[in-house]
Amino acid sequence: MQKPNLVSQRGIKKDKKLSKPQIIKKDFFVNYQVYIMAVPMVIFFILFHYMPMYGIIIAFKDFTVGKGIFESEWIGFENFIYFFNSHYFTRVIKNTVLLSLYGLLWGFPAPIILAILLNELHREKFKRLVQTISYLPHFISMVVICGIIIDFCSHDGLINDLLVMIGYDRKNLLINPNLFRTIYISSNIWKEAGWGSIIYLGTLTNIDPALYEAATIDGARRFRKIIHITLPGIAPTIIILLILRLGHIMNTGFEKIILLYNPMTYETADVISSFVYRKGLVESNYSFSTAVGLFNSAINFGFLLVSNSISRKVSKTSLW
Repeated sequence: MQKPNLVSQRGIKKDKKLSKPQIIKKDFFVNYQVYIMAVPMVIFFILFHYMPMYGIIIAFKDFTVGKGIFESEWIGFENFIYFFNSHYFTRVIKNTVLLSLYGLLWGFPAPIILAILLNELHREKFKRLVQTISYLPHFISMVVICGIIIDFCSHDGLINDLLVMIGYDRKNLLINPNLFRTIYISSNIWKEAGWGSIIYLGTLTNIDPALYEAATIDGARRFRKIIHITLPGIAPTIIILLILRLGHIMNTGFEKIILLYNPMTYETADVISSFVYRKGLVESNYSFSTAVGLFNSAINFGFLLVSNSISRKVSKTSLW
């Protein structure tokens, strides 16, 4: 007769009494390969994300390159006050918020819809072809993408050729401030929708096929399956990505804005990041541009905290 394994039982009881440092130490020895793999990324974030953070004190100083950060005169919140009272404040805040909200409204659902549509395809060859074509724009350089947009929207570009065919006059679309947001958002969807759908396609593979079979037996059609099985199955992923997106609500594509906008479209195209670029690098006003950038980061951090808190209370899904 085999004796009961008292050692393992005692071991379990002993593990329950481990202190937190001992638990961490034990976990490290069990999963040391994972920790070793994480070391390069941790070093990267320390060097390029955390160490440079001491530079934010420039926002509170009258910084000059000759004196350096610590010897420059301390001026407190003067840069912030100047920004809040400037006539640029309303324009850049409005443009940044509108571009982000339009991107959230139209751009965020696009990869979800594409992933669901791809998931409904049963011909694997055609499905892989569509996936490959939709992924390709993501790997094209932003400079090349903006060059394509400029050529297509020029006076003699492809879009004007199509507009002339239905009775419109030729005009350079990128100098029209009323069209800038439409061009910016639609080109973003074309570039990133396919790549963004990868996460949702991976999540869809974890949904139990028995749920679809049971729904078919109950007489549910394809649309009902999407509403009652597919969307609830990927809802946690959607919520997490939405929280992360809201954490960057005040950030827009800096490179794309700089490459596409011009003084004629500043009215609708000038955002916080482009304003910081002009003030900081073009005009060498480092203190003021740092203050504006710090204000932008603080707003993003606030949105992240609020959205995460609301999600945790409403859906029980959150980042922490």
